[in-house]
Amino acid sequence: MSFFTHFFGVSWQQMQAKVRYRILILTLLPILLTLVSLVFITIYWNISYTGKQLFMKVKADLAVAENTLQQVQLRQEKQLETVMASWTFQNDFRPLLSGELTHRTSIETFLNEQKKQLDLDYLRLVSIAEAAADPDLRHVLPKMGGLLPYSGLMVLPPERLARIDPELEERASIPILPTLRAQSPESKQESRGLLSRSLLPVPDLDGRVAWYLDGGILFNRDTRIVDHIRDLVYDKGTLPERSIGTVTIFLDNIRVSTNVPLHFSPQPNESQGRALGSLVSEEVREKVLNQGELWVDRAFVFNDWFISAYAPLVDIRGQRIGMIYTGFSESPFIHNYLLNIIELGTILMLVLLVSGLLVYRGAYSLLQPIERIHHVVQAVQSGRNVRIGELGLDRDNELSNLAEQFDRMLDLLQRRNAQIQAAAEQLEMKVEERTRSLQDKTLELQRNVALLNETRQQLVTNEKLTALGELTAGIAHEINNPTAVILGNMELLRYELGDNAEVVKEEIDLVIQQVGRISTIIRSLLQYSRPGEFNAPLEMHPIKPIIEEMLVLVRHSIQKQEVVLITELHSTAVVQVNRPQLLQVLINLVVNAAHAMEGKGRIWVRTFDWIQQGEPIGVKIEVEDQGSGIAPEQLGRIFDPFYTTRKDGTGLGLSLSYGIIKRIGGTIEVSSTLGKGTVFTIGLYHEAKEDQQNNPYDGLHFAGSSLEEQP
Repeated sequence: MSFFTHFFGVSWQQMQAKVRYRILILTLLPILLTLVSLVFITIYWNISYTGKQLFMKVKADLAVAENTLQQVQLRQEKQLETVMASWTFQNDFRPLLSGELTHRTSIETFLNEQKKQLDLDYLRLVSIAEAAADPDLRHVLPKMGGLLPYSGLMVLPPERLARIDPELEERASIPILPTLRAQSPESKQESRGLLSRSLLPVPDLDGRVAWYLDGGILFNRDTRIVDHIRDLVYDKGTLPERSIGTVTIFLDNIRVSTNVPLHFSPQPNESQGRALGSLVSEEVREKVLNQGELWVDRAFVFNDWFISAYAPLVDIRGQRIGMIYTGFSESPFIHNYLLNIIELGTILMLVLLVSGLLVYRGAYSLLQPIERIHHVVQAVQSGRNVRIGELGLDRDNELSNLAEQFDRMLDLLQRRNAQIQAAAEQLEMKVEERTRSLQDKTLELQRNVALLNETRQQLVTNEKLTALGELTAGIAHEINNPTAVILGNMELLRYELGDNAEVVKEEIDLVIQQVGRISTIIRSLLQYSRPGEFNAPLEMHPIKPIIEEMLVLVRHSIQKQEVVLITELHSTAVVQVNRPQLLQVLINLVVNAAHAMEGKGRIWVRTFDWIQQGEPIGVKIEVEDQGSGIAPEQLGRIFDPFYTTRKDGTGLGLSLSYGIIKRIGGTIEVSSTLGKGTVFTIGLYHEAKEDQQNNPYDGLHFAGSSLEEQP
C-alpha cells in the first residue's frame, strides 16, 4: 500500500500541477510575458535612452559653460572699448600723449570707478614700455593684430598678482582640502591666480599704439560666473527634485571657483558652503588635464556621484592650465529609476493577481472535481478506505473516466493487500515456529557442549587422581618407614646424650620438625587422593563462631604484615559441616589472600544467607582481598595439586580446600581482576550432600569479571 500511495500521491501532485496550476499558468503566461517585456523594455529604455539623454544634456551644459566663458572675455573687450571711447578717458588721455604725466592720476581714478561699475577685478592703463617689460604681457603682444583687442586665460604667481593689484594676491589664496578618490595634495595652499585677461591697444592721434588698457577678472573665489552659468543651464524645472546642478572652474585640479556644496545635507548649525580648494578625482584629472580629452560620464564630485562633463582650459600660450565642469547629482535619477521599476512591478503583480482570480473563478467547475480527487488521494495515503464516486460530470468527461478507473484500482489494491496480509501472517507464524525450533536446538547443543566439557574435565581429573593415588601410596609407604626410623633414632640420640643433648637441641628439634613436615605432606596427599579414608563426621554449626575462631588462629600468621581483616557477618542459618575441616579451608583462603597482597592491604570476610526462590537454602562465605589478582590463563589451574605461584608453597592448600567443600556438596566461585583483587565465594547447603556422586569439578566456578571496589 505504501508504494502505491506514494506513487499515486506523486502522480496526483503532478496532475494538479498539470491541470489546476497549469490552467492558471497558461492563462496568465501571455499577460506575464507582456508585462515582463514591458518592464525590461522600460529598464532598457531608462538605461540606454535616458542615460544617453543625461550625458547629452550634461555635454550641452558644458558647451554653454564654455561659450559663457568666451562671452565673458568678449564682454571684457567690449567694456574696455567702451572705457576707451568715453569722453572722460579721451579728455584725460590727450595730455599724456604730449608728455604731461600728471593727468595719469586722474585717469587711474577714472579707471577705478569704471572697474567697479563694470564688475572687473582690475583695470589699468599700461604704456608700451611697461607692457614690454611685463613678462606676462610679452606673450600677449605678438598675438595682437593692429588695434584689435585680445583676451585669454592666464595663471599668475602671487608676486605678479600683487604687481597688478595687492588685493588680487590676497583673494587668490585658497586652502587645499584632501578629497576622496583624488590624488593627495602636494601643498596645503594654492596661492596662484587664474585670470581672464583682456588687453586693448589705445592709439595716439596718428593711429599708432601708444598705450594699452589692461583689465580682467580673477576666477579665484569668484562666484559670479559659475552661478551665472548654473542659473542658465540648471534653472528651476530642468532637474528632478533634490537634484543639484553645479559648475566649477579648476586651476589645474583644484576648485578655485565653484558652487559644489561643501555639505550636501547641512546640519541645522551648518551652512551649505562651497567646496573651494577641493580636488578633482584622479581618473578625471588623468584624462582631461594630462590627455586633454573631454570627460562626459558619471564622476565622483567631492563626496557624491554626479553626471559630469569636464573640458580642459588653455592659457594664451596654448598650455592646459585647468578645467571647466558642469554636472548634476546622480542619486535623484537613480531614485526615480528604481521608483519606476517598483511601480511597474507593483502594477505587474496587481494585474497578475486580478487575472489569476478571474481565471480561477472561470475554471472553478473544472478545479472542483480535481480538488475532490486530490482529497481522496490524501485520504488513501493516510490509510482510510474511501472512494471518489460520482463527480457530477458527463460520463465522457476525462476526469470522470479517471475517477472511475482510480476507484477500480483501489478496489483491486484492497483485495491484493488482503491476500498479501494473509500470506504475511502465515509466513510470520512459520518463521516464529522455525526460530523457536532453532533456539531449542541451540540450547540443547549448548548443554551438550557443557556436558562434554565437564566430562572431559572429569576424565582428566580422574586420570590425575588415579595416578596421584598410586604415586602417593607408593611414596607414603616408602617415606613413612624412613621417617619413623629417623624419628626413633633422634629420640634415642636425645636419650643417650642426656644432659649433653642441650648442645645440639636446636639441630635435633629442626630435624624432628622437618620430618613432621614430611609426614604432614604425605598425609595431605593421602587425604586428597583417597578422601573416603579421611571422612570426618558432619554436624550442624552456625558460621559465625567458626569465622571468629579462624580469625584467632590466623592472627599469629599475619601479625607481621600490615593486613587489616574486616568482617561483615550477616548469616543466620546453620549448615552441616565438619568444623575442623571448614576451619582449615577458611584459614587457607585468608592466608593465601594475605600472601597475594604482599603483606599490605585489606581482607574482607563476609557471610550471608543463601536464598533461592525466596527460601534460605544455606550460607555463603566470601573472602575478598586487594591483591594483584589472578591472570585468566591461570584461573583454571589454581585447584590443581602442586600448582602454586609462591616460591615456598606446596600447591596443596586450595586443592585440599576444594576437596573438602566438594565432599559435602558445596560450591566454590572464584572471581578475579588483575591489579584489583580476588574474591572466593563458598556456598554451603543447610544439609550436606555427601551421598551424591559429584564429579571432581561440580560446584567449582571460575569468573574473570571485574569486581566493584570495596570501601
